[in-house]
Amino acid sequence: MTTLFIFAGLPGTGKTTLSQQLARHRNAVHLRIDTIEQALRDLCHLQVEGEGYRLAYRIAADNLLLGMNVVADSCNPIALSRREWEQTATSNQAAFINIEVICSDPKEHRRRIEARTADIPGLHLPTWEQVINRDYHPWSQDHIVIDTAGRTETDCLDALLAAIAPL
Repeated sequence: MTTLFIFAGLPGTGKTTLSQQLARHRNAVHLRIDTIEQALRDLCHLQVEGEGYRLAYRIAADNLLLGMNVVADSCNPIALSRREWEQTATSNQAAFINIEVICSDPKEHRRRIEARTADIPGLHLPTWEQVINRDYHPWSQDHIVIDTAGRTETDCLDALLAAIAPL
């Protein structure tokens, strides 16, 4: 059975790095909302709201139907988008695993935010104030939590692989 790995977390927690590592490890399709949303801004001149997520759901569905595992990389901050990712999986006969990436050390998290540079042309990265003031709903469904504070990328991937192994 194919699996949709649904990542979530605030900017600067390490979710893109970890989701890319998982996609490489599982030879899965990697869908990054930042890339999709910036493309919509650049190519369609849109004021992007939910369009990036809705487009990503469709691309994920196409790939799940092809038998590909999909890694969805987005902030995924609200319960509605989390449910929509899950519905994308179940509607396409795929399993799903919710993964929240956090950085429990505020000083390290702030340092990451302030040191980042955009790897997508034209993407404006959020400030620390925007990150800490972002609307981010608590989780009500089962999910894996990976804390990246004080850990290497390899340690985080190993922890994630161990957590998804029994699922």
